[in-house]
This record gives sequence, C-alpha cells and structure tokens, in this order.
Amino acid sequence: MASNADNPTIPGRGRRADATRNAERLLAAARELVDESGSEVALDEVARRAGVGNATLYRHFPTRGDLLVAVYADEVAALCRQGADLLGDPSPADALFTWLDAFVIHVATKRALALAATEGPGTRRTRLFDKWHESMRSTATNLLRRAQDAGTVRPDLTVTDLLAIGSGAALTGTNVAHAQRLVGLLRSGVQVDRDGTIR
Repeated sequence: MASNADNPTIPGRGRRADATRNAERLLAAARELVDESGSEVALDEVARRAGVGNATLYRHFPTRGDLLVAVYADEVAALCRQGADLLGDPSPADALFTWLDAFVIHVATKRALALAATEGPGTRRTRLFDKWHESMRSTATNLLRRAQDAGTVRPDLTVTDLLAIGSGAALTGTNVAHAQRLVGLLRSGVQVDRDGTIR
C-alpha cells in the first residue's frame, strides 16, 4: 500500500507545491518589474502581476530587501561559482583580483540591492542577504589566503579590508569603469613584488 508521502493528492503536498509555484511567480514578476522600473517598484504591483494576494507576497518575502536579494540570487550564486573556479588559476593574485573586479561590477550595478537589503535602524540586514554575504565572504577568504600563501599579496590584508574597499569603490565610483579603476589602484597598494617588497 502506498504511503501518504507517496500520494500527490495529500493536502499538505498540494499546499507545498502551491507555495513553490507562488514563490516562482512572485520572483518572475519582480524580475520583470525591477527591469522595467527599478528597485523602487511597488510591492503591491509585484503581487498583482504574479496573480497572488499581498499576504502571499509577504509570507514569502517579508521585506523589500528579501525580495530584491531573491531576484538577484542567480547572480550571487554565479559570482561564488566563479570564485571557486578561480582557485585553480595558476596566478593566485590574478585570481583574487579577477574575482574582486567581478564583485565590484556586481555591487556597482546592483546598488539597489546593497541599499534595500538594510531594514531600518542599525542597518540590520535581511536573513537572505546575510546568507549570501557569508558565501561571498567565504569565497573572498579562500582567494585571499591563496594569494597570501603564495607571497603575492601583503600578509596584513584581511578579507574585511578587501570587501570593504571593494564595496566602497563600487558604491562611490561615478560609474562601473571608475569603480574598476579604483580596484586597480587597490591592487597596486596591496600586491607584493617577487622579492617580498610591498609596493
């Protein structure tokens, strides 16, 4: 005899499937609207376009920040995958700064994500943002340690320094090209010559 878990008509299974479909519809609608109108799109409009009620929207995405982080999930995941792939690059310093350049482009073109992921007093970050921030921090840490172990990046540079400067360049640069130039200046300040001299 089949168990309830094998029966797709059991109400609990149907509710879970409906919830998954609703989340997918909300994300599809949000991506469309962000592309059309930017990050300030009305959440009510996202729910309307997805064909669900506001309560369903807030059940899946309690804040605008949660929704925006979810909209950009694939790009964050791709950035972390790129970092993992770069661990095989024969030049640890090039690998580190190739990834940092991609990180800066991501932040510079997704300023709304960085700003909207704060939730008021104390700049408390959303749960999803924290999860992905930790993933990017882990990626950067692995690349930085490899470059430091190779003696090509100054040993006192921390991952906090690296990401703070990278984020600062992305958010304060006048455009993406300017942000990338700032990262180039950062590289000249932290890279170590072959004889161990800090530039």
